[in-house]
Amino acid sequence: MPEKKQETKYPSLAEVKTWTPAVEKAITDQWKKEEKHAFNPQTKKKIYSIDTPPPYINSPVHMGHATTYSFMDMFARYRRMKGYEVLFPLGLDKNGLPIEMAAEKKYDISAFKVGRDKFIDYCKQLLAQTSAESIDTFAQLGISFNSYKDGKEIGAIYHTDAPEYRAITQSTFISLFKKGKIYEDARINNWDTKLQTTVADAEIEYKDIPSTFNDIIWTVKGSKEQIVIATTRPELICTCGMVIFHPDDKRYQHLEGKTAISPLFNKPVPIKAHTFADPEKGSGLVMMCSAGDLTDIQFFREQKLKPVIAISKEGRMNEHAGIVAKLKVKEARLKILELLKEKGLVKEQKPIQHRTPISERSGAEIEFIEMPEFYLKQLEVKEDIRKIAKKINFYSPESKKILDRWLDSISIDWPISRRRFYATPVPLWHADTKIAVPKPGVYYEPWKQTVPLDAEVYEKGKKIGIVKEFKGLQWTGEERVLDTWFDSSISELVMLKYTQDDMFFKKTFPASLRPQGKEIVRTWLYYTLLRGYLETGKPSFEDVWIHNHITDEKGHKMSKSLGNIIDPQEIIKEYGAEALRFWVTTEGDLSKQDLPCSKDKIKGELKTMNKLLNIARFIQQFPKPKKAKLMILDEIMMQTINHITKESDEQYAKYDFNHPAVKLRHFLWELLASHYLEMVKNRAYNNEKMFSKEESEAAQYTLHYLLERLIILLHPIIPQITSMLAQELGYDLSIFPQAIKAKDNSALLATLMEFNSKVWKEKREQNITLRDKISNVSIPQELTLFARDLKACHNLS
Repeated sequence: MPEKKQETKYPSLAEVKTWTPAVEKAITDQWKKEEKHAFNPQTKKKIYSIDTPPPYINSPVHMGHATTYSFMDMFARYRRMKGYEVLFPLGLDKNGLPIEMAAEKKYDISAFKVGRDKFIDYCKQLLAQTSAESIDTFAQLGISFNSYKDGKEIGAIYHTDAPEYRAITQSTFISLFKKGKIYEDARINNWDTKLQTTVADAEIEYKDIPSTFNDIIWTVKGSKEQIVIATTRPELICTCGMVIFHPDDKRYQHLEGKTAISPLFNKPVPIKAHTFADPEKGSGLVMMCSAGDLTDIQFFREQKLKPVIAISKEGRMNEHAGIVAKLKVKEARLKILELLKEKGLVKEQKPIQHRTPISERSGAEIEFIEMPEFYLKQLEVKEDIRKIAKKINFYSPESKKILDRWLDSISIDWPISRRRFYATPVPLWHADTKIAVPKPGVYYEPWKQTVPLDAEVYEKGKKIGIVKEFKGLQWTGEERVLDTWFDSSISELVMLKYTQDDMFFKKTFPASLRPQGKEIVRTWLYYTLLRGYLETGKPSFEDVWIHNHITDEKGHKMSKSLGNIIDPQEIIKEYGAEALRFWVTTEGDLSKQDLPCSKDKIKGELKTMNKLLNIARFIQQFPKPKKAKLMILDEIMMQTINHITKESDEQYAKYDFNHPAVKLRHFLWELLASHYLEMVKNRAYNNEKMFSKEESEAAQYTLHYLLERLIILLHPIIPQITSMLAQELGYDLSIFPQAIKAKDNSALLATLMEFNSKVWKEKREQNITLRDKISNVSIPQELTLFARDLKACHNLS
């Protein structure tokens, strides 16, 4: 049985004169040590699991992390209050290209020059220096992860580069390979010339880059006819496999079946009608190159043309480029244009914005190069993924369209191997045409390990024996690694102990929630659904919460180059995490819109924390009667907070903390502090004996009731200050209150608030104090229910 959790000792109201970041730090430091929310694997409660996005730890926690993980914490705290055992682990992503790029930058090295072993050591050195900072920031934000310690127990911090994690990744690879779902093929793929590796379509973004549309003169074989073909990539003329025109373009019907001669290279190229040509673009004639873009690749496959690849993996032109061989791509482009101009073969040039594929990781322009890679079959299950996605609740529902659009765009299987170093190795060995596949459950590094003798041997997709039966073969360990998304896409399986604890996995799969950003729907969400389906045949999640971005005050994306980054550590030091958390919930619905970050608004919510302290301090002076006969005003206020309770419960369950937070803030500042408290102050004190003892106790009872309920409803959002106040005042935060059916009195209360404001304004204009008597003020008919409290509050005659 787990040890009984120690009760946190919070500062008292007497000690905390104002709410400050120093008060918060004392609380969060204690929480971090106590493991207050450790997961109980023996629980009999229903389990609610959150598959948190493991952040890369090569850079500090940014404002997006700070705010979105705060939301995840709100989800976790609310579910605990609803009686769930919450599995909410902290994962740290330490695999792949971002880590490698950070190591190369920090230590001013090249992975390919220092060698694999030494470079991996550099990556580990970098990671050792940055892990603690990320963990500390999350703790200061009050994020109630199950644990802030490493370990093998359920809920402990997990690392995607840990041997245990990588072993599970490799186990799924081995299983999929044996099932025929993974295969190797030499195909034209997206190639990052800077990082020297294949990248998947999901890791590419498109940018409009300044370029030139060049009208190049070609000739038609056997005649003196010249034709003009416009292109942005003249360096690829050497790879042209066909010249096409649209079948409806009457200008070129006579060219069908003829042959064009390429300029400079003088190679014959067939001319044919095809719908890929756009009569409105350029001259209407198009040169189809082996791998100029995705359309070219698709065309060559369709026409069964043999591609000629003229760009090397280093991003230089190869022997197929002839006169521009060994030049970098852009250098070759300029050189070809120079030579064409010398021969009078450039008719016209126009500056344009060219939509260009860019590597999301390195920022390099993507080239298309034929390389042998491992592929995971995704085309054959694409429609299955679409079906299981319909079983998942998306918040907001509109965000599912991002996934649908990505599914529509998938046209090839997923290339999962990479030619880098700090990632999970492909667990295979090779000997001639044979492949050795080891047993699952162990972490393998084939590039430095000998092949296991009991590894199964496959040839042409079929098992033909085990390694020890094939004596004399020279086995070579695979040097490629797996796409980091191949690791990240099993995060929910790892969290729920897939292949490690069958009983626990059966009890908890699918995961309850996947919270994540909209920009990685096409990668992390899609790949997780794909991998989860291939492993289990089911959807991986019950709910998916997709969030937008935190921007600067002007709505611009934060970036170092723009100098508009707001560091959450600075915010925490200056205003505290509670103000940050309350600001992000009241600012807007992050699942539906980007939220502009304002330091002034965050600072303003620090005033809210102190307003809550002051209200609690005022109410604390009154004992809470066990029972009281309420006056009408008390009943209406209690109905109002119950109405908010019901709405909050319904909206919290749908991951909407914005609308409840706005109402709770209004209740705190306006209804409670500015109006009800002022109206019943005289009755609660009852110094002048204007009210009976029962009426006075009714005010005291209602004040405590409203404060207690307010603190409970706010607890998931601002857990530190509410925990402190609850301990001081004896309130129970462990259970979310059951709302009593209540009438919506908002219209009546609005009239009451309007009347109060009118009286206070009148007193200010008469230059008298708020306590002074005022005449000639009549209580409206609809407010006569509150006449005694109004007369006492305003000293009406």
